[in-house]
Amino acid sequence: MISLGRLEEIKDLRAVWPHEALDFTPWLSRDDNIALLADAVGLDITVNETESSVGDFNVDIFASETGTERKIIIENQLEETNHDHLGKLITYASGKSADVIIWVVKRAREEHKAAIEWLNNHTDEKIGFFLCEIKLYRIGNSEPAVKFEVIEKPNDWTKEVKKNDSISETQQQRYDYWVAFQDYAFQNGEFAKNFNRRKPSMDHWMTFSVGSSACYIMVSQIQRRNELDVELYISDDKDLFYSLRRNKDAIEADAGLTFDWRELLERKASRIVMEKRVSLGDKEQWNMQFDWLMDVMIRMKKAFKTYL
Repeated sequence: MISLGRLEEIKDLRAVWPHEALDFTPWLSRDDNIALLADAVGLDITVNETESSVGDFNVDIFASETGTERKIIIENQLEETNHDHLGKLITYASGKSADVIIWVVKRAREEHKAAIEWLNNHTDEKIGFFLCEIKLYRIGNSEPAVKFEVIEKPNDWTKEVKKNDSISETQQQRYDYWVAFQDYAFQNGEFAKNFNRRKPSMDHWMTFSVGSSACYIMVSQIQRRNELDVELYISDDKDLFYSLRRNKDAIEADAGLTFDWRELLERKASRIVMEKRVSLGDKEQWNMQFDWLMDVMIRMKKAFKTYL
């Protein structure tokens, strides 16, 4: 018989992190740890500052969504939720013009779950509130393991519908395509290990992190040309583009793909692109298109990561 250990929850978070500001916030701000929270909420998070000033106060973590302009604030609480921290959350969100607000707590009281749900239902599509509980576990004498459980999150579909009651057929198809793509792609274990879910939108593009703030993978549906694009988009770093291009042969050999290297001399940005002609309006072909997108994205991330 196989001997199995028993999973036990550590109820006292302060046995691991005695002080929120001195222990928990520095721990959470480390790349490996913020990635755990990022996976839970389905965002790619880059930490900009800890104890970031908001007037006479400080927000625990000020961050951004990798590959977009969205600002994120994270407020930590190693106790159950209270009105004081809810007020701080609103104050910090206003002071930082935050788009995403994450409240990380030991335990969420029912009235504060309801408050976050109400905020999500009564703010526009650009704003999202997350309420997450911290859970600590161990097996026998093992090191503690942390898990973030999302208690409340934005209802993106409701907000998209609320944003515009008379969207065009093209916008609706874009949105439906991205929803279907993510539903399909994140059933694939390898894809889910490499990328986090994004918020579906009516835009023709969607971005995914490659672990660098200088660039990201962007996938696009170009409906007027019936075309899908997957590219490494470098927003403002020509030196990085030149460095990657010097390794063009090795990168393309690693990926097993041939890219279109677009320097874009008249712009700050640069693009390294793969294109495929498809029939975007034929839903029966969507899964084949999704397979192509996933394959190229995974290959691209693995091939370029060594040189970033």
